[in-house]
Amino acid sequence: MATTRFILIETSHAGNVGATARAMKTMGFHELVLVAPRWPNVLRREETIQRASGANDVLAQARIVASLDEALDGVDHLCATAMTPRDFGPPTRSPRAHFESLCKTQTAPATAVAPPHIAFLFGSERFGMRNEDVYRCHVCLSIPTQANFGSLNLAAAVQLMAYEWRQALGGFQVPASATASTPTPQAASAQAVAGMLAHWEAALTDIGFLDPQAPKKLMPRLNQLFNRAGLTQEEIHLLRGIAKAMQQSAQTSATFTKRG
Repeated sequence: MATTRFILIETSHAGNVGATARAMKTMGFHELVLVAPRWPNVLRREETIQRASGANDVLAQARIVASLDEALDGVDHLCATAMTPRDFGPPTRSPRAHFESLCKTQTAPATAVAPPHIAFLFGSERFGMRNEDVYRCHVCLSIPTQANFGSLNLAAAVQLMAYEWRQALGGFQVPASATASTPTPQAASAQAVAGMLAHWEAALTDIGFLDPQAPKKLMPRLNQLFNRAGLTQEEIHLLRGIAKAMQQSAQTSATFTKRG
């Protein structure tokens, strides 16, 4: 498993640092390095802690350094993140395409091969990535966005990058309890559907929507609609309840009409 480092360069908003910590933790990453942030005490600021939403352990072990050189110590593969490609410098690729080539999966996700220590660089909210910083990288990763509006919040960009990288490394399994707790609904039988349709035919006749003398193809069409829906037994009960309510409404209207 590759060791992953997220590096924020000259971050100007404390909230983005906290949101970045949260984004990293949700994807199982914990190594955060800040290069010359605007606030020297950014890791302890109230806004940072609030936006971290419980990812305090990521903040607690985060490092603040004075230069990018210090932040890159020990890194084997360096990825810039920038919306605008540079005329000179590393190739520009989408994260997913680059990660697929970076992690050569053999027989299972657990066998993915990746550089021992990979780092992602994120520029300042004010001016993005400097050219000289991008030129130091092996690749420039650009998140595909709408052509005329590609501006992403810093923490949102971190979340997307962390998600794509985690998926390339094999992803996370959905906990069994998340699916086992919801029982599979019982499918309605053909007999139950036929009974419900007969009930609906009577109800639609009562409210004047269906003319028994000229029914056309209303009921066969409803039959096909409900077959495509793949109704459950509980849904049959619901639909029959609606039919019953329509009949009761028609009877009430008829009673008032006679009295009038």
